[in-house]
Amino acid sequence: MNKGTLFIVATPIGNLSDITLRAIETLKSVDLILSEDTRETDKILKKYNITKSQLSYRDQNHNVMLPKIIDILSSGHNIAIISDSGTPLISDPGYKLVRDLIQESFNIVSIPGPSAVISSLISSGLPTDKFSFIGFLPKSSSDRKKILKSYGNLESTLVIYESPYRIIKLLEEIKEVLGDRYVCLANEMTKIHEKFVRSSVSSLLTTLKDKKLRGEYVVLVGKEGFNL
Repeated sequence: MNKGTLFIVATPIGNLSDITLRAIETLKSVDLILSEDTRETDKILKKYNITKSQLSYRDQNHNVMLPKIIDILSSGHNIAIISDSGTPLISDPGYKLVRDLIQESFNIVSIPGPSAVISSLISSGLPTDKFSFIGFLPKSSSDRKKILKSYGNLESTLVIYESPYRIIKLLEEIKEVLGDRYVCLANEMTKIHEKFVRSSVSSLLTTLKDKKLRGEYVVLVGKEGFNL
């Protein structure tokens, strides 16, 4: 019996119409979907009239889920893994699964699509020829500063994910560690209230002071000396 395939399927980061035709076809064809949050996956499945069984998969339950997933794939059934939004594995669950399935000689297929990293970068106005994706920084301020100092020495645009509750803190740390760099804040991308704010760190700190911030942010930091 032929082994099944794991499909890594990218889904919209906001606007559900951004899903690819190939992603829809794949979700319709697989036998099971591994979802970071089944409630979020339901929104996509309902919009495109897809009826499919789901299992909740997260890094925290990887060891419990892995034997079940291997059994399903070994039986010749195909599985798709999707995150709440965007491309799986990019600051989302899936790396451990892909790593372990490759070691077991299962076939892995990527179904490319939306990514907050790329979408924010190409609209930022910052250099796109070289960029460093850092993802979510640690909660510890000292650890965050160490990472900023290390990556800040690179000749590349930095791409960081951050929650609305720590944006001000992050901007203050960037100014302290890297200086008054040029920064772009991308918020609610592809949604109705999509917003890009581009300025120096000091100007952003003044602009955002006392404002209620909502939604996930992508923070893009220009290399030293860059100015739009």
